[in-house]
Amino acid sequence: FDVLTEKFNVYKVETIGDAYMVVAGLPFQHNPQPAIAIMEMALAMQEAVRQVHTCDGRALQIRVGVHCGSAVAGTVGKKMPRFCFFGDTVNTASRMESTGVPGRIQISQELYDRVRDYYEFEQRGLIKVKGKGEMNTYLHLGRRRAVSAEFHSPDSPSSQKRHS
Repeated sequence: FDVLTEKFNVYKVETIGDAYMVVAGLPFQHNPQPAIAIMEMALAMQEAVRQVHTCDGRALQIRVGVHCGSAVAGTVGKKMPRFCFFGDTVNTASRMESTGVPGRIQISQELYDRVRDYYEFEQRGLIKVKGKGEMNTYLHLGRRRAVSAEFHSPDSPSSQKRHS
């Protein structure tokens, strides 16, 4: 996934256990469409994982959760400093992943409002989200219209519409 962060101009925050956290839209990234960049990163992660199989031949699946909003960032620690992100946006993105569906990308209403012209989704409906109550969420189905060529190759399998 680290190679994909460069391709889509997103920033890897950390890997904790089975979670891989990235952000888009940081001031130094100069990314005019961070919501599109993060969706394309999510799609590429799903495609990369589909290429990996277990010893008994089963394909791996990951849950991807995406949310958008503001966050606070800073360096934490003296002995082993780390650049960290904090805030409701970070927690909500984590909840989108943990309440998601294996092999699918689940997004919040806020992100849906920003990317719905570019992608097709099915409304999952209200789900109970720890610390938030009920939230309206959506599952990604496919691309609605082309995104900038900088985000994907038109021949890539991830650019094809997929229904699960």
